[in-house]
Amino acid sequence: MMLRRSGVIDADVLAAIERTPRDAFVPAIFRDRAYEDTALPIGDGQTISRPSVVAFMTAMLAPGPRMRVLEIGTGSGYQAAVLTRLCRRVYTIERHGSLLSEAEARFERLGLTNITTRRGDGVRGWPRAGQFDRILVTAAADDVPNALVEQLAEGGRMLVPIREYDGVQRLVCLSRTGHGVEVEALRETSFVPLVGAYDETAPQEAAQ
Repeated sequence: MMLRRSGVIDADVLAAIERTPRDAFVPAIFRDRAYEDTALPIGDGQTISRPSVVAFMTAMLAPGPRMRVLEIGTGSGYQAAVLTRLCRRVYTIERHGSLLSEAEARFERLGLTNITTRRGDGVRGWPRAGQFDRILVTAAADDVPNALVEQLAEGGRMLVPIREYDGVQRLVCLSRTGHGVEVEALRETSFVPLVGAYDETAPQEAAQ
């Protein structure tokens, strides 16, 4: 299997991806390429990540069946759909209203009921929802957003791509312990930029 060859061996993660039809999350024009290991455009300058990247990030996040997971950057909804099969509830934020509406429709068609969606600024997280066991950021930041660190529960883990001084992006894993936050640099990666300062005068939330 392609994902096993990429180094992902977690049986639960592989099963979640196998149960999530990627062709349901890409525009019709790209549907014949849905199962290639490549990123594809989804509109508004955004992309759906390569399956191997989704598998790697999901495995490193290590979600559990009782966990609450926050995703920053809903995009097509594919990563959130994978996570729903591995945790208790997914909260996902998207700044582009058209992408969020399309993702919500996909969640409904697939019968995914443990997702709560919101249009808003992912840099600020979702403070009204409390703390999260896991946080996954699917866009590259210049630094780790402090608001997200504050929303990470003790024992929690967050993955975020960081743009380094030389322009290289590196996936970083933060773990909150009783003594603070531990940071581990993982591998190089490539994501669209994380954009903040969203005008949230009329935030929208919907439980799926």
